[in-house]
Amino acid sequence: MDARIAPAGDSNDIGTQAALGGLSPEAAARALAAACDLALVIDSNGVVRDVTLGNDELADQGIENWLGRFWSETVQAENAVKITELLSGQSEPGRWRQVNHKAPMGDLPIRYLALPADDEGRVIAIGRDMRAAAAVQQRLLRAQQAMERDSLRLRQLEARYRLLFDTALEPIIVIDSTHHRIVEANPAARRLAGGNAALEGRDFTALVHPEDRAACLTVLGAAMAADHATPATLRLASAASFQMTAKLFRQDRSTYLLVRLQSTDGGVGVVIDRPLAEVLERMPDAFVLTDAGLDILACNGAFLDIVRLARSGDVRGQPLTRFLGRPGVDLGILQAQLRDHGAVRNFATIVRAGLDSEDEVEVSAVTSHEAGEVRHGFSIRATGRHRAPATDHRQVPRSVEQLTELVGHVSLKEIVRESTDLIERLCIEAALNHTADNRASAAEVLGLSRQSLYSKLHRHGLGNLPDNN
Repeated sequence: MDARIAPAGDSNDIGTQAALGGLSPEAAARALAAACDLALVIDSNGVVRDVTLGNDELADQGIENWLGRFWSETVQAENAVKITELLSGQSEPGRWRQVNHKAPMGDLPIRYLALPADDEGRVIAIGRDMRAAAAVQQRLLRAQQAMERDSLRLRQLEARYRLLFDTALEPIIVIDSTHHRIVEANPAARRLAGGNAALEGRDFTALVHPEDRAACLTVLGAAMAADHATPATLRLASAASFQMTAKLFRQDRSTYLLVRLQSTDGGVGVVIDRPLAEVLERMPDAFVLTDAGLDILACNGAFLDIVRLARSGDVRGQPLTRFLGRPGVDLGILQAQLRDHGAVRNFATIVRAGLDSEDEVEVSAVTSHEAGEVRHGFSIRATGRHRAPATDHRQVPRSVEQLTELVGHVSLKEIVRESTDLIERLCIEAALNHTADNRASAAEVLGLSRQSLYSKLHRHGLGNLPDNN
């Protein structure tokens, strides 16, 4: 039979009769196509011999090119097995199988039911266009993927929020706006309240000093009335002083207040466990806690003693270089050691107490990366030696032995500078002795101008030598 394509209403002559109601396979295909979108007549070799369209929307999909081709060649390679099963009768009776055809505009999904046509092995395959269903499935799949991405993003946001909330150094408390009951509190807030006991369900105002509860309620009321409420300084029941801020937010059709407490002691919001703070305060050696930039966050009383200051607020927020180390030398070495090794032991340096006093000390330091923030802790022990402040009349070492004694107490750069001064002084003294203290002759021997020699004599404390010029 010649291959051809016919619309559903074609009235060509009917050839040999088939088993389907006495109709030829082609006529039966046209009848079935009127109820479906597509009907194919496939011969015993699997070649498409007749195509009947029941849906005009399929006319531009290149289906007419299927005539005379193997049916399995019109589908994607991965669907060829389904075609083989449909033609061989291996599929369950009445089972529809969906395949994707090769089409000019992309895949063409068709769902087929194969029916035997006659004793010659021909098959009628009736098909339904599944593009609309496939589009719906694609939209559903994209919606599911979008929901999964949003769910993952929400879980990640919640994990980051929980990490920040739990590791924050400043106390943070969430309370309901109606009864001021604590809904959630971070570990810093629980420590501030006197332990790690749960605060949830307690009245927030009970944590505030009785004399400051009115101010606390004022701040909470202002936060509910305006976006920007003025902070207030108040005391907690433990007598610690804090600056309180509150922010209103909505969740699950209810309103809550996010309360933050920032320490007013020195303007640095560092909260330390009370037992640990007491131990550090009683230490005989000075202790200083700094941030990554070596700005002081906390210190104990021993440090205040060696820098001769009365209040911790006078040092907090100040750079450690203001009090510790020789300018431009020691702190750079300390930072390099902490960066490379994380700890320093018994580093010799000086502490400056004002402009008129320097004390030699030994420093041990360690670096911490807790909660993603870099902190440096310095333990400073006085060695009991007092140094006069550096002036133009510096006392320089007078021998090589004195220079070698400096190793371990000062940096190599400082030792080289001191050795240069020593050599210069010894050469000047030798020139003066060689010329019988005649400065003009000594300047000529040294290759210096008289003015340069006078300057060096004065710098080395030799200016009181008699002028035999």
